[in-house]
Amino acid sequence: MSRARQPPLVTGISPNEGVPWTKVTIRGENLGTGPTDLIGLSICGHNCLLTAEWMAASKIVCRVGPAKDDKGEIIVTTKSGGLGTSTVSFKLLKPERIGILDQSAVWVDELNYYDMRTDRNKGISPLSLRPANPLGIDFDKGKVPLKDLENMFPGMSGDFTSENFSSTWYLIENHSSTGFEHLRVAVGNLKKQASKKNEGSLAYVKGGLSTFFEAQDALASIHQKLESDGTEKVEGSMTQRLENVLNRASETADTLFQEVLGRKDKADSTRNALNVLQRFKFLFNLPLNIERNIQKGDYDVVINDYEKAKSLFGNTEVPVFKKVYSEVETRIEALRKLLMDKLLETPSTLHDQKRYIRYLSDLHAPGDPAWQCIIAQHKWILQLMQNCKEDFIKEQKVGGVGLELDRSSALNRISLSAPVKRGGSFQKPKDDSWHYKSPQQVRFVEKLSDVVISQLPNFWKLWISYVNGSLFSETGEKSSQVEKLKKNARQRQNDFKGMIEEVTRRLVQLVRGALLPSSLTELQLRQYGGWDTKTPLSGCWLTQVIHTVRLSHEALSALEIPNDLLQVIQDLLQDLRVHCLLTTLQHTEEDVKRLAKKEDWVVDNEGITSLPAQFEQCMVQMLQSLKEPMECKSGEINILNLDVVQDKACEQCVSIMKVFIKCLEQLSIKTDGDIDNSNLSVDLASPDLFGSIKEDFSSKPEQRLLIILSNCQYLERHTFLNLAEHLEKNGFTTAEKIIRVSTEALRQLDEYLFETYIEKKSDPIVGSLEPGIYAGYFDWKDCLLPTGVRSYLKEALVSIISVHAEVFTISKELVTRVLSKIIEAVAEEMSRLMQCVSSFSKNGALQARLEICALLDAIEPYLTSESRSSFKQALEALPQLQSGADKKLLEELLNKFKSSMKLQLNCFKPASFQPVKR
Repeated sequence: MSRARQPPLVTGISPNEGVPWTKVTIRGENLGTGPTDLIGLSICGHNCLLTAEWMAASKIVCRVGPAKDDKGEIIVTTKSGGLGTSTVSFKLLKPERIGILDQSAVWVDELNYYDMRTDRNKGISPLSLRPANPLGIDFDKGKVPLKDLENMFPGMSGDFTSENFSSTWYLIENHSSTGFEHLRVAVGNLKKQASKKNEGSLAYVKGGLSTFFEAQDALASIHQKLESDGTEKVEGSMTQRLENVLNRASETADTLFQEVLGRKDKADSTRNALNVLQRFKFLFNLPLNIERNIQKGDYDVVINDYEKAKSLFGNTEVPVFKKVYSEVETRIEALRKLLMDKLLETPSTLHDQKRYIRYLSDLHAPGDPAWQCIIAQHKWILQLMQNCKEDFIKEQKVGGVGLELDRSSALNRISLSAPVKRGGSFQKPKDDSWHYKSPQQVRFVEKLSDVVISQLPNFWKLWISYVNGSLFSETGEKSSQVEKLKKNARQRQNDFKGMIEEVTRRLVQLVRGALLPSSLTELQLRQYGGWDTKTPLSGCWLTQVIHTVRLSHEALSALEIPNDLLQVIQDLLQDLRVHCLLTTLQHTEEDVKRLAKKEDWVVDNEGITSLPAQFEQCMVQMLQSLKEPMECKSGEINILNLDVVQDKACEQCVSIMKVFIKCLEQLSIKTDGDIDNSNLSVDLASPDLFGSIKEDFSSKPEQRLLIILSNCQYLERHTFLNLAEHLEKNGFTTAEKIIRVSTEALRQLDEYLFETYIEKKSDPIVGSLEPGIYAGYFDWKDCLLPTGVRSYLKEALVSIISVHAEVFTISKELVTRVLSKIIEAVAEEMSRLMQCVSSFSKNGALQARLEICALLDAIEPYLTSESRSSFKQALEALPQLQSGADKKLLEELLNKFKSSMKLQLNCFKPASFQPVKR
């Protein structure tokens, strides 16, 4: 590695004092390796790098600029050595400048005024140097535009050196806010200047008196020599002779040096041309530099060089300059076209768009590049959206699986509701690939939303920059061009609003075409439809779509886009939420229809199967899946507050409940061949109790009737009440109506099934009474003294006990209801039979009373008002017992009956209803 050079050291400066713009020579050590190595030069704190000319490592020539400090150091900075030091200093003197109208006894050099605009020495007219302040007071410029002044004073000028000077213009431009007292002071200053001017001749003579004397002496001496030479002679005067001599000498010199002088003139001409080329090399090299910088992409450099060239040579009349400048304009025009093409290219970033627009603005490109870019971006966004739809339609037609969802997408963070445990359309697939097997419509909406969210924010920001003017100036400076462009932007607000409306409307129509085709007209369907809608989306996928559209709406709202432009998206969300609600209810109805196939007939301790729980779980999970769609985000309304939606939802919920009730009815009428008995079992309170009844349980349809009755009872008392609570919590205001209508339908089914079961069980028992009573030609008028309860009654009790056992194995709560109804039928039959007997003998009356009383005592816990009334009528049809012996015999026979059937009659005791603890 090469060792770094020593810091620059300034050891001398010549001259060491002077006025601003004095040319000085700086000497020292390590003053740089070349012109490019010199990066800094300051004298008395003023930057003099612009005028510096590097001559050698020990010598630099420059001009001193106007500095605040009267005396200061000379600091040189180089790339190789860094910041330097100085052992000498320079003293800045205040210049005593002679005005352009002041008299002077000495010659004033007018050719070396320094022109800061071109960074070079240039001879300019002294009339162009204006006095700083002719009135001698502070300037107080107003805000009157120059164009207004030109209109007010046509053909005049505010420049007091101009022939068309207007004092009023000058005062409005420089002293529009100056007070009257200050203007009076200015009048006094002008009077002093006028009096000083009148005294100027005398002062001038006094100041240059010695010069006048010297000039007078020289003229007198010349005059004396001419006098001594005499008057005119033949050859003429001395001056005439001198002129002739000089002319002959000139002719002889021309003859001798004509060739040399010709070569000298040619060399001077060449030298002048080279000087012009060197002096204006910036302009001559500019076309090539523009080409190179365009190829490198340094558009800022090109624009700066062009602005500089335009200010210096834009109005030149020199033919060679005009020719070169026209070449510059040709290349700049090509650059404008190149930048416009790049600006209208798609896709492009917002940063590049702003950069190209600013370049075109600086190059004064015709038209409005920013608005053209906005139009191009609008068309590009619409085309992207249409291409997205066409790609998915094409994929659908070829039957492809499609691309997997972009897991990094902001719209792909969607969580579905928890899956249910027992089937249904809400069940999560077994594998984890469900994220990538979503329906085409769902993936289309996500992709479409990604397109809008990725493009529309930059589109909106581009418009905001266009309106506030920051698109044309990074510094925020105000200019007539920027204000004009901002005015154009404000005039185009309605046009841009129409663009945003078209994008949001296109987004909504494309989504409707995929998910809500019925909401579009036939013409719109041809443009935005074309989807395969044979398999409608389930509620969970619609929930994902709603989540996606909500994310899009939130992203666009965050840009502060007016709400009226986003209202179409809100309307779409409302329709999607309603569609999701009704679709979910429809799919739930289909799931409920399939619940009948899942009845396993396994009865728990409460006498119910898993079917009510499955139904409740299905309904609860349906409501859970609707939680997100039903939730009201910002700006959304509760769709259940809409009368039409409320009525449809209520109707659909009632339909679901009735479908389940219909399932119960279908299960009750299935034959033994339709039932899968492989897993049929009961859950007895005691495994040994009624073991003989359990044996052929699966083959009896009456058992299924009891199970369904038990389920109906549980549904009415628990499930429907729970569902009412869940429906109310989830905003279903018609929950009371839904449960009321459903309960009525359930009670009708319950009543029908109960009557069917009672009919099947009571008819055999009731039918056996009359044949049993009159078995063996029994006659109430002629019978023996009673010895006990006859067999027919015992058989009837055993039949009732078997019904009790059958019901008890299913549901203990149904025992009272079933037995009470059967006993009512038995009591009614006994009453009829007793009332049909024309007369009783003493023994016959005793036998009849014994059997009726035995039956009453046995089934007493299940007596109802109807059955008591029937038994009362039966007893009233019997003759009353007359003797105490008959009563005693009746009591003895009753006790004998109770004792002999104690074991069987235990089932009728209330103690048997106590639940068994497990």
